Amino acid sequence: MVRLIALFISIALQIIAASIALRFMKITRYRLSWILLSTSFVLMAIRTFIQLIEYFRGKPSFELMMVDEWMNVLISVMIITGVVLIRELFYSLKRAETDRLRSERRLLNAIINTEETEKKRFAKDLHDGLGPLLSTVKMSLSALTPKVKDPVGVEILNNTSHVVNEALNTIKEISNNMSPHVLTNLGVASAISIFAAKVNSTRSVTVDFRTNMEGERFDTDKEVVLYRVACELINNGMKHSGASKIEMDLNRHQKIITLQYLDNGRGFDTEKLSSEEAVGMGLPNIETRVRSVDGVFIIESSKGKGTSALIRVDF
Repeated sequence: MVRLIALFISIALQIIAASIALRFMKITRYRLSWILLSTSFVLMAIRTFIQLIEYFRGKPSFELMMVDEWMNVLISVMIITGVVLIRELFYSLKRAETDRLRSERRLLNAIINTEETEKKRFAKDLHDGLGPLLSTVKMSLSALTPKVKDPVGVEILNNTSHVVNEALNTIKEISNNMSPHVLTNLGVASAISIFAAKVNSTRSVTVDFRTNMEGERFDTDKEVVLYRVACELINNGMKHSGASKIEMDLNRHQKIITLQYLDNGRGFDTEKLSSEEAVGMGLPNIETRVRSVDGVFIIESSKGKGTSALIRVDF
């Protein structure tokens, strides 16, 4: 009785396994390896069914025994062949995943390059279009100043001239932030150093920037990513972390470039960071940029213990 129950359970499980395997056949694009394995499941169910027939007959049949034994041999051969051939399926899946990641990186690169191109175009239009107009206004005010004798009029002209100067400086600063010429001309180390100096001049936070890459140049896309990420991290330290001191190291170790960031701010719980907070801090943008150059981005923080980050890209 126990054997009968075992035979029924075996047949049921083998039929279920065979039906599942047959359903996956289309997904595997009817590869020979999967066909052999699926067929072996079907034959295993048939073989167990033959054993059930022998059980009910009571007396084993020589013909059925021979069929059972040779079917066992056939199943073994099919399973071995299927297992050997199924490596091709795994290689195919691995190639598909590699192609997907490569396509994703190309898409990210295209998006970021388009963004940088638009920033450069906007910076150029701002500098070359609005800048000359304000410079003309400034010249007109300078020419008008000697002709105005009224004290109130002189004060208005002086204030207007001051506002125009502020507007010109703001345009220059916006244009430089969107498309920093120093990054194009001198490289990422100099660009980050100058940005850190500007932040230090505000006296709201101290940025200690160190590097062993002075004057070194490498792939433009990677330079842009490292510069944008460095600026984003420093801005986060000022706006969100409330840090009074920021340390940043940009170093090259053989074929690897690392950007290390550390601040003494209030920190945050990375596990409880909501998606809205992450977007507000620019973390998804940083991660996307780093991933576009096949880099690694790691950020660690805890409340009251500041924030640290590591970016690593291949040279």
